[in-house]
Amino acid sequence: MIVINDFKDYEILDMSNGEKLERWGNILLARPDPQIIWPEKKENLWHNIDAHYKRSKTGGGSWQIYKKIPESWNVTYKDLKFNLKLMGFKHTGLFPEQAYNWNLIEETILNAKREVKVLNLFAYTGAASIAALKSGASVVHVDSSRGMVDWAKENVKLNNLEDKPIRFLVDDVRKFVKRELRRGNKYDIIIMDPPSFGRGNKNEVWTIEKDLAPLIKDTIDLLSADPLLYIINSYTTGLNKIIIEDLLNLYLLPKYKGTIKSEELCLPVKDSNLILPCGITTHFKKN
Repeated sequence: MIVINDFKDYEILDMSNGEKLERWGNILLARPDPQIIWPEKKENLWHNIDAHYKRSKTGGGSWQIYKKIPESWNVTYKDLKFNLKLMGFKHTGLFPEQAYNWNLIEETILNAKREVKVLNLFAYTGAASIAALKSGASVVHVDSSRGMVDWAKENVKLNNLEDKPIRFLVDDVRKFVKRELRRGNKYDIIIMDPPSFGRGNKNEVWTIEKDLAPLIKDTIDLLSADPLLYIINSYTTGLNKIIIEDLLNLYLLPKYKGTIKSEELCLPVKDSNLILPCGITTHFKKN
């Protein structure tokens, strides 16, 4: 278990009754989390919320804005900067527990002392891409949502990395990987953050139970002769980390020597001994 406790611009202030109260920079948000099943709360902390995402009984939900919030605002983690926004489905464009992987990516690239090519799949708003670029790697950033790719470009600009070698693609990940295999392209680091369910830019349907195993098999064939790192993140309830380890043991270890490790990523609650589990990360790292 990894607890991210060094993100100065982010903290969970309290958790209660299916919701978490968070500080993102100087903005206070309340957002749902079904894992929080206890009713106890620190009432005084919840009186100054800037915005609250509330679920609808018919599905989905919406933001209730209590104070004037900028259309976007920035937070910083170490030397990385991120542009945040209130998204239609409760998100802000950043998963702070992923700081563990940003650190791992940066450390791996800096220690390689050679040119490093990175492929970031389901790349979202580009936090991992920025960590790789900052460390001197070249990056291919792939996501099926044009809006997310545009947001990633904003984050690259925010970090003054526009002149660094990054290629953005709006594409279905599976189709892109198949084309890269035919082209013979190779990568030293591959990162993927697959959703439980999703649709490609041409309405292709993705389900993690059906599509993850063949995607892992294909992406392993995209690794270079001397790969450095292979990361899979999962937020899917019921997809045990052992299953992901099994897939890497089945497809990756027969080809490359290295170590497979899984961690549950967690965030602490301020002034409390409570922690919130936020998903699993599994990675292969060469020996």
